[in-house]
Amino acid sequence: MTIRQLPPTLVDRIAAGEVVERPAAAVKELVENAIDAGATRIDVALREGGLALIAVTDDGAGMSADELVMAVERHCTSKLPGDDLLQIATLGFRGEALPSIGAVSRLTVTTRRRGDDSATALSVEGGAKGRALPAAHPVGTRVEVRDLFYATPARLKFLKTPRTERDQALDAVQRLAMAYPAIGFTVTGDDDKMLLRLNAVVADLAGAVASPRRQRLAALLGRDFADNALEIDAQREGFRLSGLAGLPTLNRATAREQYLFVNGRPVRDKLLVGAVRGAYQDFLARDRHPMVVLFLDCPEEDVDVNVHPAKAEVRFRDSALVRGLIVGSLRNVLAAAGHRASTTVADAALGAFRPGEMSSPTLPLTTHTGWKTGNYSGANYSGGSPRLPAGFAEAAAALYEPGPGFAPAAPDSTSAGEGDALERYPLGAARGQLHQTYIVAQTSDGIVIVDQHAAHERLVYERMKAHLQSGSVARQILLLPEVVELDEADVARLASRAAELAELGLVLEAFGPGAVVVREVPALLGETDVWGLVRDLAEEIAEFGEALGLKERLEEICGTLACHGSVRAGRRLNQAEMNALLREMEATPHSGQCNHGRPTYVELKLVDIERLFGRR
Repeated sequence: MTIRQLPPTLVDRIAAGEVVERPAAAVKELVENAIDAGATRIDVALREGGLALIAVTDDGAGMSADELVMAVERHCTSKLPGDDLLQIATLGFRGEALPSIGAVSRLTVTTRRRGDDSATALSVEGGAKGRALPAAHPVGTRVEVRDLFYATPARLKFLKTPRTERDQALDAVQRLAMAYPAIGFTVTGDDDKMLLRLNAVVADLAGAVASPRRQRLAALLGRDFADNALEIDAQREGFRLSGLAGLPTLNRATAREQYLFVNGRPVRDKLLVGAVRGAYQDFLARDRHPMVVLFLDCPEEDVDVNVHPAKAEVRFRDSALVRGLIVGSLRNVLAAAGHRASTTVADAALGAFRPGEMSSPTLPLTTHTGWKTGNYSGANYSGGSPRLPAGFAEAAAALYEPGPGFAPAAPDSTSAGEGDALERYPLGAARGQLHQTYIVAQTSDGIVIVDQHAAHERLVYERMKAHLQSGSVARQILLLPEVVELDEADVARLASRAAELAELGLVLEAFGPGAVVVREVPALLGETDVWGLVRDLAEEIAEFGEALGLKERLEEICGTLACHGSVRAGRRLNQAEMNALLREMEATPHSGQCNHGRPTYVELKLVDIERLFGRR
């Protein structure tokens, strides 16, 4: 076997495979360069999903002719003034983007600095660098990437359709646009079709910092997210967490709409994703995911951004601090939201009542004696009688003729004055019970429909959690203590946390150099796999410095017990009980959703109800 040194062109293509695995990666690198250059506007053009052309134009600082010649050489950068890789304050710092892209495509860079008489252009084709030539171009830089991967045809076989590649590139631009609202972005596709247009957003006259970010996120994620997201701003030991977190009832089937940033850099880090999941774990079902956009700012020396070729992952010096900051901040802001649920719940309910969308059996409509059929005119008129929306007659009849499931409140149970006073509460005054499951309450400006089982389930769960946090966890003594064999390091970690684990109901102690003995376990866990529990705890303490799994398991058991111990659907409640439930919901955090992320109540404003009946 003979050892040989690889030729420079092959080395560059191998490096390009790490940095530029698809068009979206090239777009990301070029847009990051434009942001680092101080651009206030960045325009991206894509043809055939970026395979035929990627053009990124900015109005940043630009480069001189000598700097441009150096910029296409490997490991040449202006963004790392010293040699300390722990002091990185820019998005790019390796000097690999342009040479890696040029190794697998036909690259042209045209740039001009402010104050220079002319621009300079330089081409790189398949790794072969041309000469720098004068060119015409305004202040800033334009990078054109044509025929991406023509020099490595095998890579083309692993790419998706042009539309999919285009969407991936668009997503890369959107993620960066979230972190930099002061920069305007445009993305155009084939035939100059506008795919994205974002104007620069600046702080308002009051100097609010969060206002531009919320406006940018509303433009990218929709008004529903902006209206139903909670503001986060927390600090701990030099770390700052800011951004927006969606209410639990605003959830999705995947974690695709979770956007996480570290020092302005979009990342997909397992630690951060796990922290978000841990914060929402007792508000959502396992298959549902919250919508969040979180920005973590920290000292450069406390985070290593050089652990992933595409800089998509980071490593923190104190991962437990970061996880605790995220989990604690999210839970605090969700608790402060009280019983609030997302407005999308009410919008969905109103959508179900839209005229023409109500399902009903096919029944002939007879002319009501109250209609003046001869003089009626309008869009819903046909023949001698108005053409009412399907199911309208049956729905109206149900209102005037309550069925067996409706339990009206006793007329003398609440005086008129007391009822008016209760209507001023957020969830109003109880007026009746439908199908022995849903409480109907009247507020000063609308109505509220409460799922009694889901609401009481949340109330019971919060009481149980309060007992856990107070340290009053019931223990169950094992008839035969369990001896669990572990590494010496894991034994030492568990022994050092023995007091903390005892507060959660798990009593253990070191049993020689390579084992621990478990004497008591939390009673809530019932029959549990002690070996598996202790091993998981040891791994979590080694990774995060906390016994997270035990807390989460106890909370999960509490959720199951709360579900079985709450007021069941089908139970008839009197008015006093219904009002007591409403008042307790208003005073209990997270009561807007049950433990599985479903809403506990729907609020319909009077103005929306009046629109349904054409009164507005």
